[in-house]
Amino acid sequence: MTVLDSFHPAVANWFRRTFTAPTEPQVEAWPAIRSGSHVLIAAPTGSGKTLAAFLAAIDALVRVGVQRGLKDETSVVYVSPLKALSNDIHKNLEEPLAGIRKELAALGLPDVDIRTLVRTGDTPQADRERMRRKPPHILVTTPESLYILLTSESGRKALATARTVIVDEIHALAPNKRGAHLALSLERLEHIAGERLVRVGLSATQKPIEEVASFLVGARDGQPATGLFDGGEAASRCTIVDTGHTRKRDLALEVPESPLESVMSADVWTQVYDRLTELIKEHRSTLVFVNTRRLAERVARALTERLGQNEVTSHHGSLAREQRLNAEQRLKRGELKALVATSSLELGIDIGHVDLVCQLGTPRAISALLQRVGRSGHAVGGLPKGRLFPLSRDDLIECIALLDAVRRGELDRLRIPVEPLDVLAQQIAAEVACGEWDEDALYDCLRRAWPYRGPYRGLARSRFDAVVQMLSEGYATRRGRSRAVLHRDAVNRKLRPRDGLRLTAVTCGGTIPDTADYSVVLAPQEQVIGTVNEDFAVESMAGDIFQLGNTSYRIQRVEAGRVRVEDAEGLPPTIPFWLGEAPARTDEVSAAVSRVRADLEAKLDGSGAALRYLVDEIGIAPEAAQ
Repeated sequence: MTVLDSFHPAVANWFRRTFTAPTEPQVEAWPAIRSGSHVLIAAPTGSGKTLAAFLAAIDALVRVGVQRGLKDETSVVYVSPLKALSNDIHKNLEEPLAGIRKELAALGLPDVDIRTLVRTGDTPQADRERMRRKPPHILVTTPESLYILLTSESGRKALATARTVIVDEIHALAPNKRGAHLALSLERLEHIAGERLVRVGLSATQKPIEEVASFLVGARDGQPATGLFDGGEAASRCTIVDTGHTRKRDLALEVPESPLESVMSADVWTQVYDRLTELIKEHRSTLVFVNTRRLAERVARALTERLGQNEVTSHHGSLAREQRLNAEQRLKRGELKALVATSSLELGIDIGHVDLVCQLGTPRAISALLQRVGRSGHAVGGLPKGRLFPLSRDDLIECIALLDAVRRGELDRLRIPVEPLDVLAQQIAAEVACGEWDEDALYDCLRRAWPYRGPYRGLARSRFDAVVQMLSEGYATRRGRSRAVLHRDAVNRKLRPRDGLRLTAVTCGGTIPDTADYSVVLAPQEQVIGTVNEDFAVESMAGDIFQLGNTSYRIQRVEAGRVRVEDAEGLPPTIPFWLGEAPARTDEVSAAVSRVRADLEAKLDGSGAALRYLVDEIGIAPEAAQ
């Protein structure tokens, strides 16, 4: 008996017709999810882990639908860190759901219409209203939109029937305040859905895996989930499916003919662009990663001059959703030879078949390199192919260290923030906005979230009380005392909302920092095509030409918060700038750089040992080693 035999015949038949065989993560994860256990799936990119999470949930819905019909209620909540990833998953769900319906019809069984809906900040009002009237069976959302749904009456009503929550790319959330925010939202979701909620986490790169599992499931009964380390209570509650992050990869360095200096000269940039052009022509589709939006536009411009206007475009967070989606679809359809992207395409968005990934400059993190190179060969059994282009002498050492770290199977260590109290204050206010709470019960509910309940942390009652006091009494600012947002009954230990608290919680929630960007509006369509930095906008004037999304635009006028533009019809542009973009180097990469420097110093004895070490052990080309 195979693992597929435990699925409904329609689900199993569709899978057998579509795939040759289940992957290792699927074989291990499906029985655990179906048993009602929390599951964390750690597997390389392109190993089918998303379907491993979804198919077990879809199978459960199909069985209920065939037996007694599906109610209009949400059963599965899928949370992803990117809005684009949410839209992508929605599209990828449509194919299996349509295929399973065909199999049901072929078996002569009742039709089961499983509805899905994406709910993010980009969701049109009509779709949001449709969700209120008729909740989807599978809700695809982001951490911020989940928080808003948990703070609205209609959202709480829809989420109360949830039985499974899937957190994708969990490694991108755990080490920052967005993750702490999500951890508290999951506890609020479990409070309204009950203890029946099964949590499934997905990631390609994570270390230490036990800590990430604890982050996913939190703690119960006031005890930290240290069982993941010592075989206690949490170990029985979370099944870790770890098929490893290592896989066969084709990784190499590309160095220009001219020597690299501390800063790239125009001549060296020309050599890099020419080599990039050669590689792009040799492959069907290429993804070029850079670290900043400004560089994405600049590289897209240089490649366009060499390959043609319709062969290249850019993709980054300052482009409007429609522009990004158009770029993704053009690459997927084979209309683009190359797409120049920032980290906006680093996570698991389906952009079709990519033959090659080129990284300009060091990505500053091992996990970022693995994720980006994993965009190529993104299929079961595919071979990821990546080329690193160092942009300076320091970059060269760091790229060599990264290749050495990948060869050794190393990973960046996740560091989960400890007790961010600003996030706690948001979530307390949001939960009290939905109704009266007993102080002790709210404390017990929220401190189950792992950032507030780990083995070396634990939200002290005094700190919780201090946050509640601040929310109930307000606090002093230079403009006077702020308004209190909730009422605290100190005698009965009850918390109640003040007028307008729900609106305050919804409009002021989240941990993504606000940016003073100006919207770019294309005339005469009145279409928002992206954003530019405030400083760039105010320094510009009517008639200036700049590039956005590899297209030239002429500024008509700069208004408050808006830059009105018209198509410049290909005239040479300037490149806009954005502030505070470049990523920081992780501790593990810094240690790898130090190790390579120390190893080289020990071998610089004139015998050629240093060159042999770089070529034979680390595996870089002789030119780069020299």
